[in-house]
Amino acid sequence: MLLQVIRIKQGKDSTLSEIYLNHQFICYGLEDIPREQKIPGSTCIPLGTYTLGFNRDGGMNGNYYDRYPQMHRGMIEIQDIPGFKYVYIHIGNTHKHTAGCLLVGTKYVFEKGDYRLEQSVTAYKKLYPLLVELMMSGEVVMEVTKLSSDGVTK
Repeated sequence: MLLQVIRIKQGKDSTLSEIYLNHQFICYGLEDIPREQKIPGSTCIPLGTYTLGFNRDGGMNGNYYDRYPQMHRGMIEIQDIPGFKYVYIHIGNTHKHTAGCLLVGTKYVFEKGDYRLEQSVTAYKKLYPLLVELMMSGEVVMEVTKLSSDGVTK
């Protein structure tokens, strides 16, 4: 199964994406900006294809289990990103909340040169169970691409 993250807009410190699951739009995504040289916690995920897996360790996992006990099965980790560790799909609104991860939201606004997500919890509650179901029955890969000026993904 395929989770597509298609980057569509660039802010001063933020990158906005559309997220599709099996070619169906699910929500928007937000990351930090691309950088020539990686700055830990402040650089978006490199373009490419990655496997999703569960990470059931760490404080973030415990926080999400406490917050969503009926739904949470582990943090969804974007695995095997060269030079990156502990990159998750999670809740947040601005590039300051990403720490190098992928945030989700149902809406976005552009203000003061950057993108901000809205209704992040709503988007997470929609995407997370879909991914869990697919991950329990097989491999799910995430493809990160960008939309070119002519509307074609790269």
